[in-house]
Amino acid sequence: MRSVPLVAPRRLELAEQKMPEGPGPGEVLVRVKAVGLCGSDLHWWNEGNIHGTPAAYPQILGHEPVGEVAETGAGVRGLKPGDRVAIEPSLTCGHCEFCLAGRHNLCVRSRFMGGPDAAGFLQEYRVVPAHNCDPVPARLTWHEATLMEPVAVWVHIYELAPVTMQQTVAVLGCGPIGLLGVAMARAAGAEMILACDKAPHRVEMARRMGAHVALEARPGDFLDVVMQATRGLGVDVAYDAAGAPESIQLGIQCTKAGGRFVLVGIPEPLHFEVDLHTAMAKELRLQMIKRSNHKGRAAGALLEAGRIPASLITHALPLEAAQEGFEMVHGRADGVGKLIFDLEL
Repeated sequence: MRSVPLVAPRRLELAEQKMPEGPGPGEVLVRVKAVGLCGSDLHWWNEGNIHGTPAAYPQILGHEPVGEVAETGAGVRGLKPGDRVAIEPSLTCGHCEFCLAGRHNLCVRSRFMGGPDAAGFLQEYRVVPAHNCDPVPARLTWHEATLMEPVAVWVHIYELAPVTMQQTVAVLGCGPIGLLGVAMARAAGAEMILACDKAPHRVEMARRMGAHVALEARPGDFLDVVMQATRGLGVDVAYDAAGAPESIQLGIQCTKAGGRFVLVGIPEPLHFEVDLHTAMAKELRLQMIKRSNHKGRAAGALLEAGRIPASLITHALPLEAAQEGFEMVHGRADGVGKLIFDLEL
């Protein structure tokens, strides 16, 4: 079967490898149909690490997959060959204190498919635990269904740091995760959503996704606009989907006293300065986010209902063009929003 492992920094290569063994008891063999390209995939590709953990070459990336059940192992109930599924990418133990408390994303034995410890989905077939599979709603295309995993991240974010009606929201960074954040805030009834990004085409996409105000990211300009729009108070909630030191600082400055700053994006530098004095003076609530916590079904329902537009998907490439796709998204070229690898092209 075909696969595209990351073999060195910024280098993906098409390869042939053996079909996976199995499925074993409680597992299913999935024929991968499509995979979304995530910002964390870009970190592995571009920097060769996340949070200081190095890549393990060859490493198969891709953790936003959808596919068709090809075979079921012993004891599997509720799934059969031909079923359409999205896959939760965290392999968790189910028995530690965090799993038992419903916080699977914090599992002490977690392995993430697409990271160094477990292969991802830029390959034609993958064996996964049956309980990691969520049904794809009938109305969603394969491409639209790849959004279930990133939308699930936002469902989890809203468990910890929701937007409520009449609140003001800032979204810093309008890549795919930031654009979904704009759409989620709009669906939640935010009174005003302000967004910024360095790329002009992403600014325009933020407007189409529901931002009331969107502009190119010049820190002073965006802060001034936020303060004018909020009568000098700042926003109730700021979501940083960029993870850059300067955007984190800007987000803290934009948040009102007593408000909430939420870090969603993964910072590229391992160590950097953050102005905690301003955060303390405002008594901000600082919230960090880790992955999606098995929220695929809720994400699928939001997408099927049309509450989260799938229009951020702008490009689809075959598996063989993975290197080209990563370069395009990294360079923000060709007006790219969300890029999908379609394994049937």
